[in-house]
Amino acid sequence: MRVRRLVHALGYRYRLHASDLPGRPDLVFRPRRKVIFVHGCFWHRHEGCSRNRIPKSPERQEFWRNKLDGNARRDRVNQAALREMGWAVLVIWECETKDLDRLAEKVTEFLG
Repeated sequence: MRVRRLVHALGYRYRLHASDLPGRPDLVFRPRRKVIFVHGCFWHRHEGCSRNRIPKSPERQEFWRNKLDGNARRDRVNQAALREMGWAVLVIWECETKDLDRLAEKVTEFLG
């Protein structure tokens, strides 16, 4: 919701979760042919982030590794498909939503 509010406050209008696009992007800017995904660092395996970890329960580690790696793999496939269709893709990570000024710069540069 922080990203939605920010993008709207910057004056951009968008649609949510377009089911006709691979991965159902979170924010869709059709006239610009641009999409934004907002990913949780844990669920989508944000590399280099402290939230990207496998839970410690020993009996479930294989399950979590397969689940989270599958999510990241699916994300890469969906983003590649969108780019092949001529869409520009921006991924905003959960940890990036804390600094709204920096996030505003990133979004403005992308949507420019």
